[in-house]
Amino acid sequence: MKVSGFTFVKNGLTLGYPILESLKSLDPICDEIVINVCFDHEDCREDDGTYEFLRDNLSSEKYIFLKNKWELDSKFGTHLYSSQTNKALAKCTGDLCQYIQGDEALHEGEYQEIERGFKELTTRNDVDALLFHYFHFYGNVDAIKFTRHMYKREIRAFKNGLGIKSWRDAQGFRSHDDQKLRAKQLDAHIYHYGWARKESIMKKKIDIMASHYEDGAKGEGEKFQYQRIWGVKPFKGTHPKIMQEWVDQNKNEIDILSLPKAYHIGDLRHMIGDMIEILTGYRIGEYKNFKLVK
Repeated sequence: MKVSGFTFVKNGLTLGYPILESLKSLDPICDEIVINVCFDHEDCREDDGTYEFLRDNLSSEKYIFLKNKWELDSKFGTHLYSSQTNKALAKCTGDLCQYIQGDEALHEGEYQEIERGFKELTTRNDVDALLFHYFHFYGNVDAIKFTRHMYKREIRAFKNGLGIKSWRDAQGFRSHDDQKLRAKQLDAHIYHYGWARKESIMKKKIDIMASHYEDGAKGEGEKFQYQRIWGVKPFKGTHPKIMQEWVDQNKNEIDILSLPKAYHIGDLRHMIGDMIEILTGYRIGEYKNFKLVK
C-alpha cells in the first residue's frame, strides 16, 4: 500500500500559513507528498518566498514540487481552489491519497487510527473515502469554534485511480461524475488553524481571499476584528507536536475567551441546534458532502 499526500499553497509565508508544519505532519503516514506551489505569472518565477522556503526545508526525495500559475479569471470562480488541488492530485501515484490544506495538521497521537483506516479502505469495496473530525481554532490557539454552521467533518483521504476530484472550493471531494463518495468515519481529527492567526494577518487574508471571488467585498479585511462570538469555547486537548513552535509564536495578544460576548438574535437557532447536538450527538441540518458508510 502506497500513500500519496498532496496539497496546494499560495503566499504561504505572507499569510502566515503553518505550511511547513502541515506538510511535516503528513510525513510519517505518506510515501510521497505532492506540493503545488502557485504563482501569479505564467513563468512561475516569483512568489513571496514560499517555494524556496519549502524546497530548503523539505529536501527529502519524498517531496514532489510543482509550479502552477494562479488563475484569476471568471471561468474558475469558486472552483479556483479545487482546480489547483486537482493539479497536485493528478501527480499522486499512491494507492491512497491523503489531502491536507496549508492551515491544517494531523496529530501524532492519531496516526495509528489513520493507518487503520487506510487498511480498511484498501479491503472494502463499499468504501471510497475516509472522514475526519475537525477542530476549528478561532481567535487564538487555545480556543475552538464549535457550532452547527462550521463543518464538523470532511473527506481527507480516499482511493486513487477512481477519478475522484476536489469539489468546488476544495473543502471536500466527489466522484468523476459529481456524485458523493461513500465514506467511513475515522476517530481522528484535522487541526485547522486558519482562523487562529494574528488579527493583522487575518485582515490581509480576508481581503486576498475576497479577491478570488467575483462577488467578494473589498475592504472587509480592514473591518475585521476578533470577537467572542457564539460557539467559541476553550480547547482542552493537545496540539500536534509538530505545531508546537508555530503555536508558541502565534499566540495572540487577544484572550478571546475573556472578551465580552458578542451574540446576536440570529444566533438563537444555532444555540438551539448546538444544545441538541451536545445532548444527542446529532447535528440538525448537517451539510454532508458524502454518503456515510458504517
